[in-house]
Amino acid sequence: METVKNALHKMHIGGEAHEGAPPKEPSANELQELKDKYAKAKQEQVFAFYDSLTVPEKATLYAQLSSFDPEYINKITDKALNPPKVEDAGAEKPLEPLPDSATASILDSKPEDIEKWYQLGLDLTAENKVGVVLMAGGQGTRLGSSAPKGCFNIGLPSEKSLFQIQAERIRKVQQLAHKKAGHATDKKVVVPWYVMTSGPTRGPTEKYFEENNYFGLDKENVIIFEQGVLPCISNDGKILLESKGKVAVAPDGNGGIYQALVTANVIGDMRKRGIEHIHAYCVDNCLVKVADPVFVGFAASKDVDIATKVVRKRNATESVGLILLKNGRPDVVEYSEIDRETAEAKDPKQPEILKFRAGNIVNHYYSFRFLESIPDWAHKLPHHVARKKIPYVDTEKGNTIKPEKPNGIKLEQFVFDCFSLLELKQFACMEVKREDEFSPLKNAKGTGEDDQDTSKRDIMDQGKRWVQAAGATVVSEGSNDGIEVSPLISYGGEGLEKLKDQTITAPAVLEKEL
Repeated sequence: METVKNALHKMHIGGEAHEGAPPKEPSANELQELKDKYAKAKQEQVFAFYDSLTVPEKATLYAQLSSFDPEYINKITDKALNPPKVEDAGAEKPLEPLPDSATASILDSKPEDIEKWYQLGLDLTAENKVGVVLMAGGQGTRLGSSAPKGCFNIGLPSEKSLFQIQAERIRKVQQLAHKKAGHATDKKVVVPWYVMTSGPTRGPTEKYFEENNYFGLDKENVIIFEQGVLPCISNDGKILLESKGKVAVAPDGNGGIYQALVTANVIGDMRKRGIEHIHAYCVDNCLVKVADPVFVGFAASKDVDIATKVVRKRNATESVGLILLKNGRPDVVEYSEIDRETAEAKDPKQPEILKFRAGNIVNHYYSFRFLESIPDWAHKLPHHVARKKIPYVDTEKGNTIKPEKPNGIKLEQFVFDCFSLLELKQFACMEVKREDEFSPLKNAKGTGEDDQDTSKRDIMDQGKRWVQAAGATVVSEGSNDGIEVSPLISYGGEGLEKLKDQTITAPAVLEKEL
């Protein structure tokens, strides 16, 4: 039987496949061996047009098909479409919020506790034990852009993209950790940035970073890698062809991060660097505190394997997944899975707020020991079905069909599917202020919710709060009274003391050192 690690490698279309020499046409024996493998899995239709392809097309198709295990594809498809039934439904316990022992809230924690976590996080950063994984596989299609979403300019006065804002936050946290440690200049603080792309976004992402000189970070500390893909499957279980020489594929979801960390040898790089604490997040959150020392220190002080940030749910009907306790283990339950009575229930200790309020924002901490064990548990993660309209080539007639209704499925995994593998003592949750840490970019301009205007507004409003807290007076010209504070000036509102008693006319951008 194959090891899980080998299966992981096979399931991933290598991130390096587009580099180097073009693939070679297989020998007759190699081709027959692969054909037999697919025939045994009753997926031989993928070779329907092989003989009519050019040599480069044959080589490319062979390489693509070699990267998949058709029996495994059949297995996960069947499991996704026919999930195993819970043997004793009556054994399920009612949903419960995470207990106080596993949670903390920036909204009501003692200032001395927050400061203790912050200082511990900076110490660990100064020891080069902190790394960051960015999930950046999405394109800005909904935003009207074909570029990777991280390249998007949300309209700030500085015109910085999401990638630049996040890179500068890493630079600043490195600087803060270096200053606290009091290192001599030859002791460099490094927070490596592992940027996970998808097939379509990898090339443009690499080019964008190169053209912008990695936004002041060292090239060797920005590691760009690629998440895996899975074949698209027809409603009758057959692997679909996008063209006569190419399988239709789709990214394997944000849960594909775990397989990608193994197959791209990110785990090996982390081990070599001595990384022990990892912050993972999504590119579309313009307020994300990258490598947040408070969060890292909180999770490290509890010695957990996973911690997650949440924001307080706005109201009972907000469609956000909730982090809670399900059958005694940490889990994420989608809004659609919760009945109205549960959604509206109030906290017995604080009747003015919801009992279930821990909104998931895909902002997580991992211990290295947990990520290092991925091969031991990755096979336990479920695949979820997304029914889609998938253009395909009819393998009998050879014509391309663009369906008008869903004709197949895409298989994906969710990043939080591994939470329920943990015992409660291995998991922690930190509630943060939405206005300080969560403003996702999801929708086209003018939508009024989670669009570039709200992203810009939330950064400008945060900057205004910071400078006012430092003792400055803000006067406004027109409707926009926000202040953009460069991450190179302040990571989280610190270091602005020199603004006391100054008057700043908004809108404004603070870019140079004070």
